[in-house]
Amino acid sequence: MTYFAVLILVAGFGLPIAVLSAALSQARVGGSAMEGIARQPEAAGRIQIAMIIALGFIESLVIYALVMFFMLQGRLPATEEILKRIPGG
Repeated sequence: MTYFAVLILVAGFGLPIAVLSAALSQARVGGSAMEGIARQPEAAGRIQIAMIIALGFIESLVIYALVMFFMLQGRLPATEEILKRIPGG
């Protein structure tokens, strides 16, 4: 029963946590890039390329978390099966 409880928590909270942390990371990368461009406008092209690469890596981690979410969701048992395993249910 503990296995199913942990699986439900991971599947339910894993993706939102990954999305929120990625959103914060993307905001920080974008803000830092804008600050860098404001300080050194002549390096804007190099800063933008580095920013796009960083955003791509962050987004790929979110896509990986989404794939893992769907894989874990497929392993969850049906609601009826869980209710049968609960004592008194």
